[in-house]
Amino acid sequence: MLLDASESQLVLVDYQERLMPAIFEGPAVLANALRLAKIAQLMEVPVWGTEQNPSRLGGNDAALRALCQNTLAKMHFSAAEEGLGEWLRPPAKPQQGGNVRSLPKHLQKPAQQPPERGTIVIAGCEAHVCLLQTALDLIEDEFEVWVVTDACSSRTERNRDAAFDRLAGAGAELVTTEMVVFEWLRSAEVPQFKAVHALIK
Repeated sequence: MLLDASESQLVLVDYQERLMPAIFEGPAVLANALRLAKIAQLMEVPVWGTEQNPSRLGGNDAALRALCQNTLAKMHFSAAEEGLGEWLRPPAKPQQGGNVRSLPKHLQKPAQQPPERGTIVIAGCEAHVCLLQTALDLIEDEFEVWVVTDACSSRTERNRDAAFDRLAGAGAELVTTEMVVFEWLRSAEVPQFKAVHALIK
């Protein structure tokens, strides 16, 4: 099973200015998150961000925040507890009611809903806290969850690795930035290839 850009959304968890200096391999992790966000935009994949208690931990890295459609400020460790799921799977729009001159309801075409993007590519910090709890809740909410390991970390390597073990056991797919990118592309013939390739060189 390969990732499909048309079915994917990208969630970037808590790359916050006061947290990142304490994160194991923080600069490389943030660089991969930025790479993912830029490539997601090129591939027309929606990008969402979260920030844990931003009044205390500051906002996300400014360049990363600018690449997100929206950023959810939260106090729960799991962003799903604070409405992320509604962003990822918006409620269906009610059908428009007819008036006396319109067709009977049974002859009206149903309102067009955008296709559901049920594949969530997720990365962030800390891997064993906010990322883990958000990803586990999304799995429980029946999203397909792919964790980008080289764009995730914790303050310690041991905590990061324990999170990956638990996520894999819960059914998340563990991938790397380049795995995501080349699966979204699928071919060197797509129009975005040259721009994407420049970002991962």
